[in-house]
Amino acid sequence: MNSFLMHWTFAIPEIWVLTMACIVLLADLFWGDRLRDLAAVLTVLTLIGAAVLTIFEMGQSGMAFAGLFVLDPFTNVAELFSYLAVLMVVLYSKRYLVDRGIYRGEVFVLLLFALLGIMVMASGGSLLSIYLGLELLALSQYALVAFYRDSVVATEAGLKYFVLGALASGLLLYGMSLLYGLTGTLDVRDIADALVNVTASNLVLVFAIVFIVAGIAFKLGAAPFHMWLPDVYQGAPTVITTFLASAPKIGAFALIIRLLVDGGYGMLGSWQQIFVALTLVSLVVGNVIAIAQQNIKRMLAYSTVAHVGFMSLGIVAGTETGLASAFFYTVVYVLMSLAGFGMILLLSRVGFEAERIDDFKGLAQRKPWYAFMMLIIMFSMAGVPPTVGFYAKLAVFQAVITAGYVWLAVIGVLLAVIGAFYYLRVVKVMYFDHADADAEAGVIVRDDLASTALSINSLALLVLGILPGPLMAFCFYAMQGVI
Repeated sequence: MNSFLMHWTFAIPEIWVLTMACIVLLADLFWGDRLRDLAAVLTVLTLIGAAVLTIFEMGQSGMAFAGLFVLDPFTNVAELFSYLAVLMVVLYSKRYLVDRGIYRGEVFVLLLFALLGIMVMASGGSLLSIYLGLELLALSQYALVAFYRDSVVATEAGLKYFVLGALASGLLLYGMSLLYGLTGTLDVRDIADALVNVTASNLVLVFAIVFIVAGIAFKLGAAPFHMWLPDVYQGAPTVITTFLASAPKIGAFALIIRLLVDGGYGMLGSWQQIFVALTLVSLVVGNVIAIAQQNIKRMLAYSTVAHVGFMSLGIVAGTETGLASAFFYTVVYVLMSLAGFGMILLLSRVGFEAERIDDFKGLAQRKPWYAFMMLIIMFSMAGVPPTVGFYAKLAVFQAVITAGYVWLAVIGVLLAVIGAFYYLRVVKVMYFDHADADAEAGVIVRDDLASTALSINSLALLVLGILPGPLMAFCFYAMQGVI
């Protein structure tokens, strides 16, 4: 009992976020009409407070709530990057939400509950807590996507995401139930111990792994489970798309760590081969279909599929180095997505969404600084040195080659070259095409906060590319003791 009372303090960041989410909800209810920025300010304070509490926990490890909660380096690092992603979304969001009449406290409350779901997944030590975190995140995302009720495409995207997301959650839950029936326990580490005595050819285990990996692949956006991604990214308000493309990816990676590594590493050979197939299909589908896109949000959606394929190379390696490289790639992708969609937010205004590639024509002549920022973002996504995207790709290629999958790395390199085309096309449009006489994207409404945040975000991609060591070391620290 004393141990339980002592270790419940491990969950203080989660308790803080939950408490503050409720406070934001109540504060907006009573004072939101008079203090329009109250919810946003309280959300920022919540994120800063959670980061401080998490930093104080660094170096500790243990379990709480009878094994439902796990504290380890991965928990801390994943939560810190999640706070950063949500903070950037909040900083980008104000003018966009105000212009569309949806600058309301409910958006920030849903963002905090979604963040809490990611935190619960990252710290889950039981199938029960992991699934509760997943559903908390998913339900918040469905509401966020459909929040802009005056938009038909947003409502349609929300409905589509809800239906397909419910199907994916059902697949994952069914896989978990099979795993529970096979091992007789919900505790992830006890499952790992029990699977030692189960042969890889056991039919129930095979079905459990297939269903779990399929559910995770949907949450990541890996092909062929990506069917929701382009429509939801395009249909959702760009602020919400920015969130969908960032923090939840860390939550999906946490699912891999908790379910497949902590719980099923002994079955590495079984799920590793499934990830080989997912990697190949994602790389091909993402990089090839993105070439045909004229809408930049859809292009970045298919780009997400391709990036999930590259990240999965580290998962395929199955080593501590491979997992650390995959986590490094995930974090880098989150930073790139925040910057890419942040640029679209900055160029958009009342009655205009800067979501066509042609909207970027001549941007270098009209707004050279923003064009330069977009160039860094596109170069990083394409993996052009010295941006951090290059080192992210290099890290996963090295890991998968070391694991003996040279042929997979060769295919990945070839598809990375193909994928560079659609990123460089955006650069070409900005620097070499002339804007139409009635072009609207060059007219940027002054937004000092979002502009400063975007500049820092974009320049970070260049600085981290020149000095990738500290971020890489932080990701390796997160993987300590995972395997």
